[in-house]
Amino acid sequence: MNADPLEILWDGLLSRDPKRIRATYSGLDPESQQVVIEHLIRMTREDGWHPEQIQSAQTALDALNSEHSSTE
Repeated sequence: MNADPLEILWDGLLSRDPKRIRATYSGLDPESQQVVIEHLIRMTREDGWHPEQIQSAQTALDALNSEHSSTE
């Protein structure tokens, strides 16, 4: 049985491993990257997400923000 590509994508993005998060994100086209950022932000701000999901989303945002800051 093959893993669902979306599941693999989100496993990488929510892995809490900054290197893996950045590698997964960098494989996306710019439009998909924007969709991911918007979704991660919603995960950290909207009600209804499990605390572990919120922490994973925040870790992803932090990893991606630190990468973005270091490339400017």
